[in-house]
Amino acid sequence: MRDKLDQLVETVGGVLYGKEVQIRQALTCLVSGGHLLVEDLPGMGKTTLAHALAQVLGMEYQRVQFTSDMLPADILGASIFDSSLGQFEFHKGPVFTQLLLADEINRTTPKTQSALLEAMEERQVTVEGQTYSLPDPFFVIATQNPVSQYGTFPLPESQLDRFLMRVQLGYPSHEAERELLVGGDARQKISDLPVCLSLSELVELQQVCQSVSASDSLLDYLQRLVKFSRESSDFEYGISPRGSLALLNTAKTWAYMQGRDYVVPEDIQVLLGPVFGHRLRSAEDYAEHGGMALIRKLLGEVDVVG
Repeated sequence: MRDKLDQLVETVGGVLYGKEVQIRQALTCLVSGGHLLVEDLPGMGKTTLAHALAQVLGMEYQRVQFTSDMLPADILGASIFDSSLGQFEFHKGPVFTQLLLADEINRTTPKTQSALLEAMEERQVTVEGQTYSLPDPFFVIATQNPVSQYGTFPLPESQLDRFLMRVQLGYPSHEAERELLVGGDARQKISDLPVCLSLSELVELQQVCQSVSASDSLLDYLQRLVKFSRESSDFEYGISPRGSLALLNTAKTWAYMQGRDYVVPEDIQVLLGPVFGHRLRSAEDYAEHGGMALIRKLLGEVDVVG
């Protein structure tokens, strides 16, 4: 199974040059059963990453471009009157898919953003008192531009917390950008990517990863990190139990991808930013989710050995 994961990362790397670490982080998020937030400047490959992952996982895929005039019904669906039947009939929206790409999610209003809350947490949608189940599996990959850009609506804490991980792609290296310039737009190659992991194999992989062991000393380290975030005056608020579970589950998946059946502190440390970064805010910073400075503080001040 690990060979298939390596093949999957290599395949996606064929259209997203020089981003192996970010591809592995995104794959870790999906295998762990969570939703992914990809934050960066426009044109950095966020949409390419989401589309490529859907292709190599063989998932039904829908992309929604979020705009300021979008309504919740544009995502969830709406009841439309059928004159031939004399009754209203529910027409499902694009959320009824296995992998939903919510492109530039912070360019729509909080009201529309919140339409995804139930879908992301409960894997279901309630419209006009009727509940509809979503496909299994169901993943959301959302992209967002930096909140400092014009026309954005910052995601509230409740929405951010629904994302298991947040990753940033960053500028390509000199070699990767040259490969892009010489080879042309890689997005045209996505439809030709082979399926590397079937849905049944994905379910099996999720079960295997959750069986990865975490020692008592490892759990002690994780709890010291969480406790520090809750007690230090530098933090506006600390990590919730959902956040601590998220870190443990993703660390198990990451450990498996590294060829181990047990978690080590390095697994926790490499995922601390992607899992905790969007869940933290400095006590002195009320406008931004400046979590990465706090992540460095956690890494620097919390001992691995208690």
